[in-house]
Amino acid sequence: MLVNTTMAELSDLTFRTAFIVYIVALIMSFIYYGRVTAIIDARREALAEKKVLVGAGGPDVVDKQSLHDDPEYTARVASARKWAGMTQALVWVGVALHVVAFVTRGLGAKRFPLGNLYEYILFMTAVIMVVAAVVVQRKGWQTIWPWLLFPMVVAMFLNSTVFHMQAAPVVPALQSYWLPVHVSSVSIGASVGLVSGVFALLYLLRMWQPRGEEHGFFGAIARPLPSAKTLDQIAYKTAVVTLPLFGIGIVFGAIWAEVAWGRFWGWDAKETVSMITWILYAAYLHARATAGWKSTAAAWINVFAMLMTIFNMTYVNTVIAGLHSYAGLN
Repeated sequence: MLVNTTMAELSDLTFRTAFIVYIVALIMSFIYYGRVTAIIDARREALAEKKVLVGAGGPDVVDKQSLHDDPEYTARVASARKWAGMTQALVWVGVALHVVAFVTRGLGAKRFPLGNLYEYILFMTAVIMVVAAVVVQRKGWQTIWPWLLFPMVVAMFLNSTVFHMQAAPVVPALQSYWLPVHVSSVSIGASVGLVSGVFALLYLLRMWQPRGEEHGFFGAIARPLPSAKTLDQIAYKTAVVTLPLFGIGIVFGAIWAEVAWGRFWGWDAKETVSMITWILYAAYLHARATAGWKSTAAAWINVFAMLMTIFNMTYVNTVIAGLHSYAGLN
């Protein structure tokens, strides 16, 4: 089976272009984040001054309306919204290029493009960005972008350098209809799980730095974030999606293993770490729904599950030899 080199090269080009677009979007998101921080500081300072005036016998109403009547404050808000809009628009351009990179990789390799670690990360990062772009667009949480784009840019940089593989046919063991069924369900579940882990980490930061009581360097970083309740709900809802998808992917993998290797389970390194990760997500959801568990303790389980996913995707794929050693780097 020959490789379509034109499509393969187009895939590499669009992936790297998406990477550059995300970098520009990341820079814009940092600017927006800083401007939102300044707006929050100005609003809190103005409200504090009004409270002092009330205490000194001034007007007995302390509200935010006067701020919105302030031309300077209104101009700041309008400027920040422009940066948010530009960031979101660039993200959508990057997402379009990202999806094209995945599709053309498949056309170039003339197969479903999930045959090695490069293609796996290409697919996972595309899924994460599509989900994130939709959620942020609907909820208007553009202040989340620096926290999502930075790890995404790092992952894409490593994928285009350390993990990059030329388009080629897969080994005979992967030439099965189970490849798209098993790997896509596992990777989508893992992608949503990574998003859940990021929000769990932000929830822990917000709990450490409550809204209105931020202090120090980390307080300044946390100031534009949504409330702890909002972050916790996002982490929980995305984990609810992760658990069944990831679990179904493991079950499909076991069925494929029985067909290919004559057994459902062999305690291969990737199988074992994947099962541990699934158990961690189940433990997180159980702890999250159980009275008596501290919400922060449950969030730490989610973060640990995210770290296990990253460990499985990188170290297990590239260092530990096993039946799942298809990264192309072993």
